[in-house]
Amino acid sequence: MASPIRPPIAAADDHQHGRSHEAATASITTVHSDIIRSHILTRLDGPALAAVTCASAQLSALSSDDALWRDVCASTWPSTQDPLVRQVISTLPSSHRSFFSDSYPLLHRPKPSRQKKRPAYKFPSPTTELISAVDLFYKDELVFSKVQANETESGWFRCSPFRVDLLGPKELLPTFITRNSAGADDDEWLSHLEENLTMSWIVIDTALKRVVNLSSREPVSVQRHWLTGDILVLYGTIVAGEPRKGSAAEVVQFGAVVTFGAGKSKGGVGEDCLEVTEVSLQVEDMEGRSLNGRDSLVILEAAMEGGQRRKARKRGEAKEQFKEFEEMKRERRRQQHRAERALDLACIAVGVTIFVTFWSYILFR
Repeated sequence: MASPIRPPIAAADDHQHGRSHEAATASITTVHSDIIRSHILTRLDGPALAAVTCASAQLSALSSDDALWRDVCASTWPSTQDPLVRQVISTLPSSHRSFFSDSYPLLHRPKPSRQKKRPAYKFPSPTTELISAVDLFYKDELVFSKVQANETESGWFRCSPFRVDLLGPKELLPTFITRNSAGADDDEWLSHLEENLTMSWIVIDTALKRVVNLSSREPVSVQRHWLTGDILVLYGTIVAGEPRKGSAAEVVQFGAVVTFGAGKSKGGVGEDCLEVTEVSLQVEDMEGRSLNGRDSLVILEAAMEGGQRRKARKRGEAKEQFKEFEEMKRERRRQQHRAERALDLACIAVGVTIFVTFWSYILFR
């Protein structure tokens, strides 16, 4: 069968499109590599630079320069400039590029029906030290940055509830955040903070040479403490926990909490600036209990090695997962309440039966 004759205009358009594509390809290949590296690639952020590596072999080779990825990591996470973090990054397979590929995408827990394979659950853990690199931003301006190493070998760490504190009990960190940027209503102020505060809590496993970002980047909850009036900002990541089905730790949450207290205004004039009074990381199961260091470490390493990572598809996605986790906690409490109620009824029935049997024996023997 003869092929249909294409209209001259369509054929001309295809020819013109082909020539344009060839011209675009030729134009990028004719640009000197030094110009591409110094004037084009240096202007890209991490996701754009990662996309360039797939464009062509030439761009892939140019964008693999570790200096580019070092600058991207430094601009995204200022804590990566710490000597301890830089030393660990140098041991990763592709240095800063490996660090970015592990840290930028967020951990994602798929629906149980879509989860093809659970992460490997290894025990005991070979890790001896965890390094936390934390950066807190307000309107893309750095508020807090710190790097801290925590040992994981002692019995105190493995048996006590897992908790990483970046500030001391009486340590206060003044900030430039004032309330004059939001309305007088307290709900508006909390919503303003939820929209403008971002955080990354990157954990580095020195033994496995793996990195993971345990923060949801955007807050999943911002509320006031009922007693002190402090502002509690929660960043949560939901991951698969123990492989035992029905366990309270089958699904867990890594929760990073930033607590703000009312500070003093600079020079005693104007609005009071907020003070950071607490920055901590904990692991919570579906019953609201904190996991100990041993179990938390095993779950963390399983998430590092086998957890799914992806870029957030829309704003508020982490908050939706947090709400699902809260609903799972409520459903588990309801199940426990029903089980306890059934047990109480069974105990009452047994007690009544024993009572009736005893008096029947006494009265009718």
